[in-house]
Amino acid sequence: MLKQRLQQKLLQKLSPQQIQLMKLLQVPALLLDQRIKQEIEENPALEEGEELYEDLDLQDNNNDEYDSAMETGDDQDVADAEQKADDEFNLDDYIHDDEIPDYRLHVNNTSADDEIREVPFIAGSSPQEVLLAQLGWRDVNDREYLIASHIIGNIDEAGYLQRDIHSLIDDLAFNHNIKTDFTEVLDLLRLIQEFDPPGVGARDLRECLLLQIKRKQPVTRQIEHARVILDKNFNDFTKKHYDKIRKKHNLTEADLKQAVEEILKLNPKPGNSLMESGKGAQYVVPDFIVTHADGDLELSLNAHNAPDLRINRTYSEMFRTMAESKGKVDSRQREALSFVKQKIDSAKWFIDAIKQRQNTLMITMQAILEFQKEYFITGDETKLRPMILKDIADMVQLDISTISRVANSKYVQTPFGTFLLKEFFSESLQTDSGEEVSTREVKKILHDCIDAENKKKPLTDEELAGILKDKGYNIARRTVAKYREQLDIPVARLRKEL
Repeated sequence: MLKQRLQQKLLQKLSPQQIQLMKLLQVPALLLDQRIKQEIEENPALEEGEELYEDLDLQDNNNDEYDSAMETGDDQDVADAEQKADDEFNLDDYIHDDEIPDYRLHVNNTSADDEIREVPFIAGSSPQEVLLAQLGWRDVNDREYLIASHIIGNIDEAGYLQRDIHSLIDDLAFNHNIKTDFTEVLDLLRLIQEFDPPGVGARDLRECLLLQIKRKQPVTRQIEHARVILDKNFNDFTKKHYDKIRKKHNLTEADLKQAVEEILKLNPKPGNSLMESGKGAQYVVPDFIVTHADGDLELSLNAHNAPDLRINRTYSEMFRTMAESKGKVDSRQREALSFVKQKIDSAKWFIDAIKQRQNTLMITMQAILEFQKEYFITGDETKLRPMILKDIADMVQLDISTISRVANSKYVQTPFGTFLLKEFFSESLQTDSGEEVSTREVKKILHDCIDAENKKKPLTDEELAGILKDKGYNIARRTVAKYREQLDIPVARLRKEL
């Protein structure tokens, strides 16, 4: 049964300005420029440049009476509401007499004879384009070219063919109306596998390595042993069962070692060499820069985090024109005035959000510097203190979610390198002496122990736990395994070398 009733609720809702600030906080420096350019494209009232006046105070107009009058449709009420809106809507808040004319801001000091040099943009070819170019050099007819092109289109970035031949036959029948068989597709696949780089077009890792080892010239003894191992004992090789391989093929330890060295020289992802030609270098742009000055730490924001934005002067001049024609504003001009005000308000909110973002980033990073001061001075990872988001949130009196947004995808440049800000946050671990240390310190010791181990007999997780226990870190074996996996270090059996 439907009922109508009146109910009051008390809700917490974020304003559009707060939502905008939260989104800007989690944007790193590299993407902030794109976000600003997007806002400038969408809002013509916003432009880059130093703000020439700081007292631009936008007021929110209360148009409730005007809206209610429009709903009732009373002409007299509408006229009264419009007059009241005119009184509350003060154009002087948007216009300033100290504005510099546009013609004084333009610079024209170039001539037709000046040589303008621009940085060229180099775009490489995609992996598929490289393979198709090699296919064009082969003697194939139109049908074979179309089938081979379809095969190349299914080769992934690593250089592997992910779809099986039967699926390719179905694709060719349904998409290109080409009826083919297993033998024809396999022959063309083997043709593609002859292309550069060696190993491209393989269906699995074993085939990829075999394609590369077969193209090595001249065929030496160790290369032949490597080919036999990959062909006959690939699973044993991946599991590093070297004794089993050596006994099966009557190999000496020296022969096995030389064969394994040849295999390790092969490229498990041949497509990467193709990808390098099609993409440019990627750089990490730090959000914060920490420097040393007379034993003290100095913090600064990257220039990308401190852009100069201002309100477009054309819109200010538009308000000036409106002010001069006050009292002669019709409904169409009022709509234009409302649109301009909306854009200026939006631009002002965006500028304020950028400034608030800078302030939040600075106070948060300053708190991290104070908390981890010993590390930032020495660069020794063992000096890192246990630190969680709540520790910094309590220092700066902000919410934990705000600190999380600041730490997400942000980089800090230090004299010891550039690091992800999130790496400085770690849980605490208590030693036998009762001292709390960072888990990152334990991982550093664990990493050093594995680097110094005997690769012919690598340390097991149980032995690593014993070493840490001798150093005063009482850690279980499963915890050592968890830290080892977080460091991307394989188990002892896979770290074994000849």
